[in-house]
Amino acid sequence: MFKGSLVALVTPFGSDNRVDYASLKGLIEFHVAQGSNGLVIAGTTGEAATLSRAEHCELVVTAVELSAGRLPIIAGTGSNSTAQTIDLSLDVGDSGIDAYLLVVPYYNKPTQEGIYRHFSAIADAVEKPVMLYNVPGRTVTDMLPQTVGRLSKHGNIFGIKEATGDLHRLAEIQSLVHEDFMLYSGDDFSLRPFIEQGGHGVVTVSGNVVPAAVAELCRLAMAGETEKARALDETLQPLNNALFVESNPIPVKWAMSQMGLLDGRMRLPLTEFAGQYHDQMRAAMKTAGVEL
Repeated sequence: MFKGSLVALVTPFGSDNRVDYASLKGLIEFHVAQGSNGLVIAGTTGEAATLSRAEHCELVVTAVELSAGRLPIIAGTGSNSTAQTIDLSLDVGDSGIDAYLLVVPYYNKPTQEGIYRHFSAIADAVEKPVMLYNVPGRTVTDMLPQTVGRLSKHGNIFGIKEATGDLHRLAEIQSLVHEDFMLYSGDDFSLRPFIEQGGHGVVTVSGNVVPAAVAELCRLAMAGETEKARALDETLQPLNNALFVESNPIPVKWAMSQMGLLDGRMRLPLTEFAGQYHDQMRAAMKTAGVEL
């Protein structure tokens, strides 16, 4: 399965508040050239919660077409409704995607048994493989390692994006899943030690801004080149910090606008990046090697 830097791609919007497909094409070409190992389309960073059903499907289908097989495409199709998640997943299932990213149901606070049945039902219904996504900072409900262990036995569930940043959690999951189960960090801050402790990659926000550096960090960590990985990681940590001073993807879209990759528009309820953080972001981008 996938290894390395899987970028949680932002969704560009134009002045008419519609998806800007010309900018999307440019972003995909950027990631192909910079060596990203895959793209997650319509995830949290992609503002999936603000997309209509038709937009969501069109975005995924168009991303597959634009990537033209040069990058794996993982479609974010999760929601807090099992039936709706299945319907959306089936709608994009024949588009050429390589996998699904499915978040723990938010808002309705299911039990661990409910989480288990939710993901099992979806994995039973779809043909493409499923990556679980645990991010309790957004969903409130935390998928516990024991539930991950149960789900790892499903033949159509291949891995998890674990975004708690808790390396003790990683070790516990590793003790409960089979050796082929794939483990991805959902936390750029702890990416390096996550991979050094047996992880297989990252679903990254920072990779939108410095895709080559994040891909290289993954490569170094997986190759056991510890000192080089540490040195590179140090140059990226200020950027990681700056990208989360406000809710993602507000900061990352502003940073990308400064690079000329898109115009930085977001949909409400997200608002413009606060001016008090601009200097911090510019300094962090410079430290990470971005030329402005």
